[in-house]
Amino acid sequence: MQSLATKYFYEVALKGSLTAASDSLHVAVSAISRQITGLEEEVGASLFTRSARGMVLTEAGQILLRHVRRSVLETGAVLESIAALQGGEQNPIRISCTQGLANELVPAALAAFGRQLPSVRFRIWVDSAKPATQRVEAGEVDMALTFSIAPNASESGVKVLYARPAPALAVMSRDHPLSRRRRLDIRDLSGYPIALTDELSSTYKLYQLASNMTGTWVEPQVYSNYAEALHAYVRESQAILFASYVSIAERLKPGRLVAVPLKNPEMHARTVQVQVMRGRILPDAIEQFSSFIIRRLDELVQRAPGQAVYAEGSDQAP
Repeated sequence: MQSLATKYFYEVALKGSLTAASDSLHVAVSAISRQITGLEEEVGASLFTRSARGMVLTEAGQILLRHVRRSVLETGAVLESIAALQGGEQNPIRISCTQGLANELVPAALAAFGRQLPSVRFRIWVDSAKPATQRVEAGEVDMALTFSIAPNASESGVKVLYARPAPALAVMSRDHPLSRRRRLDIRDLSGYPIALTDELSSTYKLYQLASNMTGTWVEPQVYSNYAEALHAYVRESQAILFASYVSIAERLKPGRLVAVPLKNPEMHARTVQVQVMRGRILPDAIEQFSSFIIRRLDELVQRAPGQAVYAEGSDQAP
């Protein structure tokens, strides 16, 4: 369990000032300050840089914060396990994921896992990649499912449990003139409208990099941070969007969309990742779910196309 000093330290680190921590804890600023000073003497290093704008963690403070975060989460898991013996409810599994994974993959996985473990509950945040990872590091979520441009890269407080290639495919309507091509170059798309996710997405960054390398940037006709809007637009036009197979697989089954691999290596330069807090002992339910979602991701990665993907029963390109 937390000592009083680490409890106060944690609150100041989260709130960013002694005054805000005092308001939250209903404890005098002087009492909090004394505890933090004592903690700094104990660890032999300054934990905060004090300024008129608040309390900023030093490098030593950041190290201690990561430890305290893990301790808080693990204490909560122990208390939850004890409560479960008395019939108490489990805390929800908290997941942060990027929108491409939130459309089909994650909801389907939650439903399937829920059938195996009916008592489990979930909370989901849909973020761009960096905020999703930051939520894990901050202890706000238990895991992140996201895309990363740098394979196997992680921030200091995050451990990557799983990372596999997730190249971007060119996705278009079934009757698009390019839909029967086995492979495409980014330059082949120059005569068609592009529908693109916002500038924070990994897909945008891949497209920008590939366009820069070929010198063929086509300004997208539609930008959106909402993938559903892009999918609907592409189905009803000759526009092209970019998505990984793990995020688009279920959308291909009805037969109105086709996904064609791209030759450009820049469009292959990302991975799909499962991330958790580094050093944290995960509760059993989270361990089980992480293994479950990794198996589902592996199944999709192994099915990822080397040629155009059509609905079952459709004529394929020769």
